[in-house]
Amino acid sequence: MNAFEYQRDRDAVEMVCQQDEKADWNRHNLLRADFSNSEQNPEDSETAKNVTQGTTNTKRKHAEEKHPKSCCFTLNCCGKNIHSSIAVSERTGTGKKPACAGLGLFYAAVTSLFLSLVALLAKKIEGINAVEISAIRCFFQSIFLLPVLIYNEIELTGPQGKRLYLYLRGILGAMAMISLFYAIQQMPLADATVIMFSNPVFTALFAWLFLKERCTIWDFIFMVFTLTGVVLIARPPFLFGSHISGVEGDYTNHLKGTFAAIFSAVSAALAMIIIRKLGKSIHYYLSVWYYAIIGLLESILVLVIINDWQLPSCGTDRLLLMSMSLLGIGGQCFLTKALQLEKAGPVSLMRTLDVVFAFVFQFIFLNRSPSWWSIGGALCVTASTTGVVIQKWYTTSTKAKQNEL
Repeated sequence: MNAFEYQRDRDAVEMVCQQDEKADWNRHNLLRADFSNSEQNPEDSETAKNVTQGTTNTKRKHAEEKHPKSCCFTLNCCGKNIHSSIAVSERTGTGKKPACAGLGLFYAAVTSLFLSLVALLAKKIEGINAVEISAIRCFFQSIFLLPVLIYNEIELTGPQGKRLYLYLRGILGAMAMISLFYAIQQMPLADATVIMFSNPVFTALFAWLFLKERCTIWDFIFMVFTLTGVVLIARPPFLFGSHISGVEGDYTNHLKGTFAAIFSAVSAALAMIIIRKLGKSIHYYLSVWYYAIIGLLESILVLVIINDWQLPSCGTDRLLLMSMSLLGIGGQCFLTKALQLEKAGPVSLMRTLDVVFAFVFQFIFLNRSPSWWSIGGALCVTASTTGVVIQKWYTTSTKAKQNEL
């Protein structure tokens, strides 16, 4: 069962409870009045309790019969807690969701694999600029998402008070995507991926600036590690001299790709701040829908301005573009499922596989060995990102335990 079926069944149970709420309260108050006016029979109190409990059980049974595949949850209806424990899977028939340890982490690993393949395919496509690749990917992503939104009865425009944030989320997300594809075309795949992967560090910094979240000395230390890793990958001439090895083609293009990757990481971090600001008030698929639609419009506008549009050649390029769209949607879906089953901390740690996949794919499919400078920069960025995740995870867990006490 997906999250939408769970929410739909929960709403249905709430509606059943609300329909009987008035009659249940009247019946309950009548029993209390009868008990107060008659003290001759001490069994009246027990009778009132039994009748009230019977009403609750009847209501729960009716809801379970109407929605036999909903999840286990607890509702507060008519002043009483109603626990609906219903079978999730017809195969098990146990009424409990079968636990599978590590399934969320497995989904996170699949997400890393799919999104790394998207980056690899963007590198393999020749003769098409990064903006056109982004436009085609956003087009197919919006086509595939539209039936899902209609089926789940999600308003395409979103809540009126949240639309500005959704527009900003779409603009920033599209900028991050276009910049990443440009960086991948201008520099080694692994280097662009490593710099892009530094966005959690920028997210922590922007959360401190805009959301007033706590920022510790560790966050600044991780920021220094990240900048060190970026410098090792970019290898500016004033630090490493004019003869620099391990770059693709002209060093000017390598430097352009570095700045594009940094811009992509910063844009992605700002998009994450917008998503965190929206919280759970906006459905995840609606956020992705805005990302696809605004990204498509933004890419078309840029293509009109630069006047650089050409249809992809028949055969391989079109197949690669279609595959990028499908893999991108698959990666987003698996990431959503991973976050539903596992905490954000372990999922973020598993996403470090993006860097590993990037180096492996670069070596196997692009026949390019990474330089030691790139490996050192990757270690610095990965260490800083992992440190940020572990610190946030530890802080959140500590606060949760204190609240329980």
